[in-house]
Amino acid sequence: MEGYIFLTILFMTILNISWEEYHKKTEQLAVKVYDDGWKFNQVVCIAKGGMRVGDVFARIFRVPLAILSVESYKGEGMKNKRGAITFSRDLAKTSPNIGSKVLLVDDLADSGITLKKSIDWLEHFYGFYFDEPVRTAVLFYKAVSKFKPTYHVDYLEDSPWLVMPFEKYEEMKIDDLKKKLNPS
Repeated sequence: MEGYIFLTILFMTILNISWEEYHKKTEQLAVKVYDDGWKFNQVVCIAKGGMRVGDVFARIFRVPLAILSVESYKGEGMKNKRGAITFSRDLAKTSPNIGSKVLLVDDLADSGITLKKSIDWLEHFYGFYFDEPVRTAVLFYKAVSKFKPTYHVDYLEDSPWLVMPFEKYEEMKIDDLKKKLNPS
């Protein structure tokens, strides 16, 4: 695949995504949704991974953005372990209601559990607003996912470990950043 760096450690393929590739995939996903002809009136992004995708979609399609904070991984980097899924108490949004045609976005469908449970959560708390089922869009869709997103850019048959460009901040300490920016 163009623009990817593959590493294999102990039989695990690691796919490092650059910022350039991340932005390109986000734009490709937007075009895919647009070309489908479906008109949605609300983007809901799953935080943290889907926030950048959601922000771009809300700007390009000129629809409101709502944020659903979900946490399912604990730990650092490759030591991340899937834990119990925790949802925020409510959506962060600026409109009084949620749209009737919702596009739920995230960066990837890994196991698919987060996407499926997020749809269940949205339907439970906001389903009375919906005119049709929630659709989903992700940049990367792994073969091991038990949930198939409505839209995706890359299908990853070997289900590699993905390292997104923003993950470097999970390992970074503010003091180290300060030293980097002000070396004197």
